[in-house]
Amino acid sequence: MAMIEVAGLTKIHETQTEALRVLDGLALEVAAGEAVAIVGPSGSGKTTLLNLLGALDQPSGGTIRIAERNISGLTTAEAARFRNRSLGFIFQHHHLLPQLSVLENVQVPRLAGDWEETPAETEARARDLLHKVGLDHRLQHLPWQLSGGERLRVGVARALLNRPCLVLADEPTGLLDAAATERVAELLLQLNREEGVTMVVVTHNATLARRIGRTLELTQGKLKEVVR
Repeated sequence: MAMIEVAGLTKIHETQTEALRVLDGLALEVAAGEAVAIVGPSGSGKTTLLNLLGALDQPSGGTIRIAERNISGLTTAEAARFRNRSLGFIFQHHHLLPQLSVLENVQVPRLAGDWEETPAETEARARDLLHKVGLDHRLQHLPWQLSGGERLRVGVARALLNRPCLVLADEPTGLLDAAATERVAELLLQLNREEGVTMVVVTHNATLARRIGRTLELTQGKLKEVVR
């Protein structure tokens, strides 16, 4: 089954002087449970594409189907609920809340409401995810007490809390050194296998892209397979 089906995707950014066509009839298909890396030069539209897949923005044209649902025309409320129930996001800058512990940060998604689990069930899942990313010993630490790689792992655990069908990662290793990048790549692939979650990872890092496996390059508004 295809988890992501994108056809004819166009995104135009209007400025005072011109209409900038960032995505131009882009097509993409990603199977359920597959991990895909998207590479390309700065300004090529990688983050724009990720925002569209994450229902954070609306396309100028074309269709986006996630888990057989057309998300291209969702209302603001519908998009928010879809993100909270179906998607996980991993950010370069993590966006952890400084006043909350590691365990509390992982449980933040349930604050959006409409959560099916009990608080105790959510905490148990958060603890299990933190165990999987190797942070059992950091549950009560605050973000400033963690290394960059540890903060990223908290972000990964948070992204998986809602059992998403799709995880979107935007430059997850952009602030990490080579050794930490290797560890994060292995972590993402491990969770991809164990959780069965589909992953799309936008990155400039060639090492991370190689580890992910299937790689697509975004250029001139379209995607093409990178042959190794």
